[in-house]
Amino acid sequence: MTLSRRHILQAGAAALTTPAWMNQAFAAERHFEPKVEGWRTFELTTTVKVPEAKGVTRLWLPVPDLATDFQASLGNSWAGNATTARLVSDAGQGARMLYVEFAAEVTSPTLSLTSTVQTRNRALDWANKGVVHEDPALLKANLAASELLPIDGIVLDTAKKAIQGAGSDVEKVRAIYQWVVDSAYREPTTRGCGVGDIKTLLESGNLGGKCADLNALFVGLCRSVGVPARDIYGIRVAPSAFGYKELGGNSASLKGAQHCRAEVFLKAYGWVAMDPADVLKVMRQETPEWIKDKTNPVAAPVNKALFGGWEGNWVGWNTAHDVKLPHYSRAQTLPFLMYPQGENAAGRFDELAPDSFRYTIAAKEITA
Repeated sequence: MTLSRRHILQAGAAALTTPAWMNQAFAAERHFEPKVEGWRTFELTTTVKVPEAKGVTRLWLPVPDLATDFQASLGNSWAGNATTARLVSDAGQGARMLYVEFAAEVTSPTLSLTSTVQTRNRALDWANKGVVHEDPALLKANLAASELLPIDGIVLDTAKKAIQGAGSDVEKVRAIYQWVVDSAYREPTTRGCGVGDIKTLLESGNLGGKCADLNALFVGLCRSVGVPARDIYGIRVAPSAFGYKELGGNSASLKGAQHCRAEVFLKAYGWVAMDPADVLKVMRQETPEWIKDKTNPVAAPVNKALFGGWEGNWVGWNTAHDVKLPHYSRAQTLPFLMYPQGENAAGRFDELAPDSFRYTIAAKEITA
């Protein structure tokens, strides 16, 4: 067959408008299927070197504080020139942290915190139903509103629309999960992980944000219709075993690797892993082009697996909202404790600017 000049030009235009990655992506489905296997052990080290001492310097560093079937904390150790260093908890929410204080005469405040933790994949067997009992006080706490997670007004109205026709708690959660994936989106320009102000998010009609916004939206919607739910604040510590660059961290330098996940309590299963925010991250950032369809072969396996599971290359710090830092000179609460915090006589350090705060976080997997 002889190709005309018009056919050649049309073929060239199609090549320019259809990137090679898209052809490859639609050719075969990507694989993302975490399975519950053996435990992995990580040493997670946070190093702080405050560049300039101004009066008393205080630090609050989160430590892994989950004792679950997917994570076990094995201990913490620290070194440096601190005047005081001890493990403390937020009085209201119980978030564990290392509180560190340097006297005014310490000219170069330095501290290194190493936490050893075990973690593993989660993958729920939906066919294995039972009756799971949980502390009623814990369930009640995870149905309550927080400062940035109201459960009435526009939040409740939105949840009711999302679960229309759903009967069981599983059906409600599935409907809310897919509503978040379908309605919200990852906004790369959001600072840090966002703050999780879901009322403002919904009222604006602009449902863009990062994990602390998007998973908080999921949690708040679940709570508003009577399903206990919680955020888990943590950090990615290793690359994904499935080749998804956006679902892993560079162990040697975990700058910006903080990530919030979510859980819901389902009567037949107990606490179940959820992460619609990571579905939206893959859709927005895994490929050069923004994926708008969750059935796309790159996004579909992630959308399926993160409803009931996640990969164990991540460590959770705590589940606390409205955190009050012990010995903090300011009265306000933090929406969550996921980043190192610090202050001196000049004011509060910017936890989202590690290069000026001067902290680094790195992980090392212990295999022997």
